[in-house]
Order: sequence, then C-alpha cells, then structure tokens
Amino acid sequence: MSGKFARLLMGAAITMLMAAAGGSPAAAQGKKLVLALPGIPPIFSVMIGYVAEKQGFFKKYSANVEIRPFDNGTAAARAVIAGDVDMSWSPTPPVINQISNAGVPLVAIYGMPNPDWVLGTTDEGKTCKDVVGQDVGVDSINGARSIALRSMLTGCPGVKVSDVKQVALGSSSGTAMIAGRLHYAVLHLDDLAAIENQGKKLHVLLAMKNTNPTSHYLMLVVRKDNLAKNRDAFVRALAGMIDAAHFMNDPKNADTVAQTATITGHNKDVCKAALKQFLAIDFWAQKDDGLPRKKLEATAKVMKKIGAIKPDKQPVTFEQLVDPTVWKDANAMVK
Repeated sequence: MSGKFARLLMGAAITMLMAAAGGSPAAAQGKKLVLALPGIPPIFSVMIGYVAEKQGFFKKYSANVEIRPFDNGTAAARAVIAGDVDMSWSPTPPVINQISNAGVPLVAIYGMPNPDWVLGTTDEGKTCKDVVGQDVGVDSINGARSIALRSMLTGCPGVKVSDVKQVALGSSSGTAMIAGRLHYAVLHLDDLAAIENQGKKLHVLLAMKNTNPTSHYLMLVVRKDNLAKNRDAFVRALAGMIDAAHFMNDPKNADTVAQTATITGHNKDVCKAALKQFLAIDFWAQKDDGLPRKKLEATAKVMKKIGAIKPDKQPVTFEQLVDPTVWKDANAMVK
C-alpha cells in the first residue's frame, strides 16, 4: 500500500467516524451561535441552556454555542431581532405581541409550554383583591412577569392591572420579599422555594395554571433569515438542549442539575426542591417540541383580548409563529 493511498484511506475513515458520531469535519468547526438567556442572575427555567453547556451536550452535537445573559427574555428577543444574538429563550406573550404588532421576523423552534407563574404575598389572610393600590414586583413593564400579572388578574373579578403599581425588579422580586421590602410579586416556583427556605410563608393568591390553563410560557426564537442561512448550526444547538431536557428529567441526575442551578443564586437545597416542582408540571419538553397549537393560539387570543395586540392588528397565526422541522431534525439526531 502506497503512503499516499494510506493517507487517503485514513482521511476517509476519520470522516466516516465523525459522521457516525453525529458530526463532520465542517460541523466540528460550525458557525458560532450566541444564545441569550433571561435573568441576571439566571432564572431557573433556562437551566436547560446551562446544563447543555455544563454537561457537554452542545459539544456532543458539534454545536458552537456561547451563552449570554440578559436582564429579561423580552430584551433578549429584541436582541435577536436586532441581530446582536442568534437565538433566545423568551416569554411567549411578548413574542406574539412583537410579531403581531410589528411583523418582526421571529420564528419559534422549541418551547416550554407550562407556565409556573403565581401572584404571591408574604402577608397573611390576603386575597387577590388586596393587591389594589399595592406595589407588585415584576421583571420589567410589559415584560414576562408584567404580562403574566395582567393575565392572572383576569381571574380576580373587578381588579385590573392599572389598579396596582408595578415595580420593575428583573428576577429579584423573591429576594426583595425575603428582605421584607416587598409584599406582593409575580414569582416562579424556585422563588417560592427560596422564600420558604428562608422561613417565610408565601401565600399564593393567583396561579397561571388555574386562571389561564391554556397559556404558554417560553419559546426558543430565532430570526427566519438567520435560520435559513445557518440551519444546520441551529439544529445541532437544539439537539444539545433536547439532550439536556432528557438529562434534567432523569431523577438520578437531580443532584447534578441542582448544583448547576446554583448559578441562579439559590443554594443547592433550594434548587433541588425547585427542580422537583418544575418536573411535576412537565416543564422541560422532551417528548415533543413544546409548541402545541392549542396553547399558542389561545395565548394569542388572550393577548388580543387584553389589548396587548393593537386594535388594527391580527394575532400571528400558528404557521407564521412556529417552524416544527428544526425540532424534528434535532430530535432525530438525539435519538
């Protein structure tokens, strides 16, 4: 066997091995994608991105992903629109509003369908009507918690969002409640776990799962033109997050996931307690793309009803909002 032929044979063998592993020489040096994740410190729900990075799932599928934290998911979606980042986990209602009102070129490729929002208080004996005239912690005005507040208050007869004073605190409402500086806030399940871990009793006044059972929480969004140009890179990045979802849903990985989740600022015990609550509501989609038509169309209808979508605009259609093919290809890669 000549030296030249041996080198050719070796190159072909390496190419075949990389392809069998789900990669290729080109894919191994694929386009870098910047993933925007909401919360400084991060919110618990987007641990899927941090777990994918920490456990090597992005690298497993030859995805070159940089995580960049943002104050909130609404700002992250704006950064995707501007081309400053490639994809973001952003709250579904504001994304629907942005597309419906301004025709921005966003499309969803993965989702977290089950909101964990609650309106809570550290005061005893209160009802939802007691929020009238009170400070209520949200992330930002018209951000995810703000829209969740408006939606949940539809389940409290006679009370409107204009009846309360929204206080923009990013992801720090729970911390403010623990310190006694705030008595009402829109919270996540991990916020509840953190508050109760500090010896305070949190009373749930309204829960999104009860007031708006068909609501949808988060979507992984990208620009349509960027997706068309770099589809393989997005498929590989999504495969890493699908694998992370499987990892997080496996009870034997609870300690590892909880340790990674301490990046939220919660201790490991709080993170483990919160993880259990998130898994109980099937939070991280692993059997499908987490973008059910019924929930997305219902959410768009609510946005129109509460005036978040302008009177002269129509809600974005499911077909305009979702590209299901990216998840299908990514999921096939994971299998």
